[in-house]
Amino acid sequence: MTTHKKASALPIYLVGFVWLGYALLFPLNALPHYILCAGLSFAAFVLGKAIFPDKVYQTPGAPREEAKPSEPKKEEDPKVAALRKEKDRAVSELRRLNDAIPDEKISAQIDHLEEVTGKIIDHVIADPAKQPQISRFLDYFLPTTIKLLNAYDRMDSAGISGSNIDATKAKVEQMLNTLCSAFDKQLDALFSDEALDVSTDITVMENLLAQEGLSSPSAPTGGMDGPTLEL
Repeated sequence: MTTHKKASALPIYLVGFVWLGYALLFPLNALPHYILCAGLSFAAFVLGKAIFPDKVYQTPGAPREEAKPSEPKKEEDPKVAALRKEKDRAVSELRRLNDAIPDEKISAQIDHLEEVTGKIIDHVIADPAKQPQISRFLDYFLPTTIKLLNAYDRMDSAGISGSNIDATKAKVEQMLNTLCSAFDKQLDALFSDEALDVSTDITVMENLLAQEGLSSPSAPTGGMDGPTLEL
């Protein structure tokens, strides 16, 4: 229930009647008259409030909504959190090296490594059961790739040409081609289960269509128009 209070207007009317009656009986042309009339008005107002007090009434209020208990925040799997941290660290370092090394070809290769690294780790974050498949990638291939690029950056920043520097830089440049291909294969390997499932589903569907007489023996299996259904 909600409590409301409504003030009576009658005391205001009494004040008005006092001023009107006083003006009719006495001239309001001097300060004492105004003071006297004001005092009578105040007395009339107090008397009116006593005779006609404010009305108090209650109305049904809207039901109070009970506060819903906040759902406990789900804590992220520590392994997934570690993967996110490793992704941020590796991608950030590859980006820094990319900005530091001016060679356009190497910059393009680092761009590719950065992109594929993010995709590999994101894929495993979405499916943590696949983490063992990239353990060597995370423990050796990725950090060693960053180590090689850091070495290249230091030698390139030396600003001189020498047998050791030139030979080492050439080896790193050659290795980057291999690493780009290796990173691609690592990402592709993560889809092996899905590829097997799709292949199995297609084989089962082809057999069922053949059993039901819904496939054409002469229909190509990989044409642009797809298989022809005979209804």
